[in-house]
Amino acid sequence: MTENIVKEWLENVKNETLLTELKNLLSDEKAVNDRFYKHLEFGTGGLRGILGVGTNCLNIYTIARASRGVAAYMAAHGMKKIAVSYDSRINSELFAKTAARAFAARGMETVLVKELMPTPFLSFLTREEKCDMGVMVTASHNPAKYNGYKVYNSDGCQIVDAAAKEISDFIGREDYFSAEEDSFENYLSAGKIRYCADTVEEKYLAGVKRIVGAEQLGGLKLTYSALNGTGYRIIPKILKEEGVKELALVKEQCVPDGNFPTCPYPNPEKSEALSLGLKVAAEEESDLLLATDPDADRVGIAVKDGGTYKLLTGNEVGVLLTDFLLEKKKREGADTSRFVVVKTIVTTKMANEIAKKYGAEVVDVLTGFKYIGEQIGLLEKKGEQDRFLVGFEESYGYLLGTQVRDKDAVVAALAICNMAAYYKRQGKTLAERLDELYEEYGRYTHKLMSYEFAGAEGSVKIKSFMKELRDDKPAEIGGDKVVKVTDYLECEKTGLPKSNVLSFDLASGGSVVFRPSGTEPLVKIYATVRGAGNAAEKFAAVENFVKGRL
Repeated sequence: MTENIVKEWLENVKNETLLTELKNLLSDEKAVNDRFYKHLEFGTGGLRGILGVGTNCLNIYTIARASRGVAAYMAAHGMKKIAVSYDSRINSELFAKTAARAFAARGMETVLVKELMPTPFLSFLTREEKCDMGVMVTASHNPAKYNGYKVYNSDGCQIVDAAAKEISDFIGREDYFSAEEDSFENYLSAGKIRYCADTVEEKYLAGVKRIVGAEQLGGLKLTYSALNGTGYRIIPKILKEEGVKELALVKEQCVPDGNFPTCPYPNPEKSEALSLGLKVAAEEESDLLLATDPDADRVGIAVKDGGTYKLLTGNEVGVLLTDFLLEKKKREGADTSRFVVVKTIVTTKMANEIAKKYGAEVVDVLTGFKYIGEQIGLLEKKGEQDRFLVGFEESYGYLLGTQVRDKDAVVAALAICNMAAYYKRQGKTLAERLDELYEEYGRYTHKLMSYEFAGAEGSVKIKSFMKELRDDKPAEIGGDKVVKVTDYLECEKTGLPKSNVLSFDLASGGSVVFRPSGTEPLVKIYATVRGAGNAAEKFAAVENFVKGRL
């Protein structure tokens, strides 16, 4: 079968770069198999894959096929209008225009950004333009060899399972080479594709300012890095407009560059990605370093802590925001029991303890910000969208307000600055405020462990690992007794959609959650240790347990 598909590509690929790449691969049977053993899978995260030739890679042919499938899904549901945006990655603009051509060819009115823009802007654009769907070309924080394709509903929220399954079926009916499409320029001149108006960005930024209500930021000293992504222009702009006077930019990383020359893994979760920013922050004696990932939906921070800088995790920033926002509502005289905090099942339970103090509700959802966005929609249907306070996930994604239905590093960056400025006026750093929270609620320490299994063999390995874990559930993990097991495939017990996730609560108060990534060839393991002291030792014991199972 693979041989026939490769032959079809050799006969039909017109792009010289891809054709040359394919010809060079032919002598390597394993490499050919990895590129062609399956079609790139379309799930709730859309598509994500390595750039290159083949059915299991991201290229103009896989992008066009997916877009034709999305268009067929839209037509089947009477939809007529779609928004398209893209980030700074290699081929992102090309892929966005390829998608736009496919949509226009199928009769869809297509609105395209004029230049690369953050992912949350696509969510806003989809809602503002009253589009039926939206597409964002991005691979978020992955290394340069990746790109991807996210699909959004009319409410600006990423599609969830049922829609993804239906779209996947429509994509499966499309081939790679037979469609006849006109040039991008002809569709543009015919009005079938049009560029987004500048006023949409103005409305988006005005909304961000209104949501955060930032005040007295003039005393804050900041360093900012865009990690060569889409935040390079829009985030410095809003920070300056909101009163930040001392803003140092990491110049090498505040220009769009999909090769990510100074940070090969442009993920603000990784300390290596922040090393250049930390150097600039130290030179400038900044209070705070902010770094956003290439599509500006995640933000990482480091705060001045004595003579050095402390990197805060996504969980730590999330609990700081939860506490700060609830306390702010209380100061303003609001009934804090009205508010809802939404987080994912792998995100810190410390947020639950903080919310309990204020009587606020916490809603736990499956991993993926689309499920947080979905909760906003459910509140909106009841006329209660104003109850949504904050949504966050441990992987550095945060959202305030309801104008966007995805994680938003623009609103999060401004909110974090507002919080940091507030505590600075009290003579505290964010690190010191976090210590106060640990003193009040107890210390929660978290570690994410990722194990990569690439290619066809890796896919089989991940499935067998999860199956063995289910079939032979451990009585203890790392010497810590298992007191509760939650299998998220058992949706009738969890009340959540079915998901390939296993969670083990431990006698010590900690937990270990196992989850294959939906977008990368990884098994992710989320370990939590309660209490002070021996976290490193306990994490090492969990790692030994995992290695014994692999």
